[in-house]
Amino acid sequence: MTDQPFKPITTVPHQIESLSFDIIKDELGDHPFSDEQFPVVQRVIHASADFDLGRSLLFHPQAIQAGIQAIRSGKPVVADVQMVQVGISKPRLAQFGGDVRVYISDPDVMEEAKRLGTTRAIVSMRKAVKEAEGGIFAIGNAPTALLELINLVREGIANPGLIVGVPVGFVSAAESKEELAKLDIPFITNLGRKGGSPTAVAIVNALSLLATKVDEEGR
Repeated sequence: MTDQPFKPITTVPHQIESLSFDIIKDELGDHPFSDEQFPVVQRVIHASADFDLGRSLLFHPQAIQAGIQAIRSGKPVVADVQMVQVGISKPRLAQFGGDVRVYISDPDVMEEAKRLGTTRAIVSMRKAVKEAEGGIFAIGNAPTALLELINLVREGIANPGLIVGVPVGFVSAAESKEELAKLDIPFITNLGRKGGSPTAVAIVNALSLLATKVDEEGR
């Protein structure tokens, strides 16, 4: 008997996403997330196929509303690297007057990092906080960027509307997220080494979808 080649369950785009979300909801089972947090968790799992990563997410109590408010107010999203910038939906931000910025490859940032003997990620945060007050800082790659942003918040220099801090890696990644969770400002992070640019992208895109939904419902 000849094996039949596998055929996809559906090739209709919106059905694929809908079926994926149904599977995620069923397989995740009971969870501690609120109704407003769950769409973000769902998007992270959808982007990674990693239920443990989804379960590890931590939310400041005001995180979702702070993110929606920042987007609807046209505040910028600051990405730590280009991979995060590329993945974020620009049209959804643009309808509220927002954009996505990344400073890590700016000539002045590279020059200053070389002069100081430090990472471009650190210097990029120092520049970003001067130009993106009240914005969403989405960090998926560089723990040094997150740690510098945390220090700038503690020193009263930075005033982000929301920090999405989910850097991936083995050196300072988990520790940087533990420090973020100590802040008394809106944040979304996760426990452990997992995370990455796709995770940061999924979180910001989930927030922009929620912001658009609020707009459509006229609230």
